[in-house]
Amino acid sequence: MYRFIFNNIENTSPYEELIKEFLQPSEYGETGESILTYDFKGDREAVKRQIYADLSDATGKSPKWGVLTGIRPVKLAGEILDRGDDPKKTLMEKYLVHESKADLVCDILNYQREKAGKPALKSLSVYVGIPFCPTRCLYCSFTSNQVDQNAMGPYLEALSREIAFAGEAAKAAGCSVETLYFGGGTPTSLSAAQLDSLLNKVSDAFALGGVKEYTVEAGRPDTITEEKLRVLQDHGVDRISINPQTMKQRTLDLIGRRHTVEDVYNAFEMAHKAGMEVINADLIAGLPEETEEDFAFSLDEMIRLGAGNITLHTLAVKRASRLKEMDENFNYKDEELRERMLTEAHDKLRARGYRPYYLYRQKHTSGNTENTGFCSDDRPGLYNIRIMEEAQSNLALGAGGISKIYFPEENRLERVANVSNYEIYIDRIDEMIERKRRGFFI
Repeated sequence: MYRFIFNNIENTSPYEELIKEFLQPSEYGETGESILTYDFKGDREAVKRQIYADLSDATGKSPKWGVLTGIRPVKLAGEILDRGDDPKKTLMEKYLVHESKADLVCDILNYQREKAGKPALKSLSVYVGIPFCPTRCLYCSFTSNQVDQNAMGPYLEALSREIAFAGEAAKAAGCSVETLYFGGGTPTSLSAAQLDSLLNKVSDAFALGGVKEYTVEAGRPDTITEEKLRVLQDHGVDRISINPQTMKQRTLDLIGRRHTVEDVYNAFEMAHKAGMEVINADLIAGLPEETEEDFAFSLDEMIRLGAGNITLHTLAVKRASRLKEMDENFNYKDEELRERMLTEAHDKLRARGYRPYYLYRQKHTSGNTENTGFCSDDRPGLYNIRIMEEAQSNLALGAGGISKIYFPEENRLERVANVSNYEIYIDRIDEMIERKRRGFFI
């Protein structure tokens, strides 16, 4: 049992996050017998490096992300590069990142700058949130609700009002839309008619002639139909997500997906038949009871089915999830298994011609690993890149949307949040619009 004492430090959160990479919460507290004391002398990273050294000696662990606790290591590497320093050297020496992770970050940074470049001034990424899903997954902490399509109507009416306002305000401000992303939840929980109406409202409100990427998440394969795919194609959607998370039926049942493996095969067949340009597939390493062989099989199937983007996630046990309620220490179990799953998957994807194009980390992630998006045929997900690099304003519409306005002269963001509860969003839609008017379009 360890006890940590911090002198001259008011905010201990960054240090606590690092400690959790070595110790479970039950292994430290206010009454620990082994006392470790740290004094802040103006250099937060120096304190973190000392914690890392002490706990490495005590536990024998050596987390590969070093003392980094933020979610955007690629953005950090870009900032290091832009000020004239060596990103790999800095990541390894200042942040104690292992060479394999530093190489991955630098590879992604170079690829992003080659393929995506910098966003144009006054360009926007636009997010439209649909907070509905057929079921709630065991690990889910997002805004998602299980309602019938009649109950979705009032939400879509309120969302249409926000879309209309935001589109006109964007035009008046001289903003252009670079990427458009429908997420959730599961947007294809809507009927084909509801999708068509909503996408019409977006195209009426915004000038979409310069859009480089138009994504609609169709994550649940049991929500995909040929009619909905025709609607998406008619509106110029060129990228969708079909997210099985696993191709093992037992696991799907455990996590509450309520669709079958066969539904995934059918969804891919329909999407290819409809001529969808890019299909993203999400997989999660570390799902309950899964083995390395299970995860490898799921990845093999995504490659075989022709997913142009494949995103490898590590299971993160969030406070708002049912999994956290069932086993609060799940993310500390089988950490080495998750690392092996991801290492083998990275090697396999590179061997098949896929390139890593974006990366982010989450708190409470099993094995202290990362989430990485891969692409084939040089078709990275541009919206994902823009969100992670935070060098462009993001206009987020709908319940749970958090807009970010970017000030390039100061390289900073300000957030303008909508309420997350969709019923409260409906009741307070005038307030949500006013928040945009005063906080985003200024």
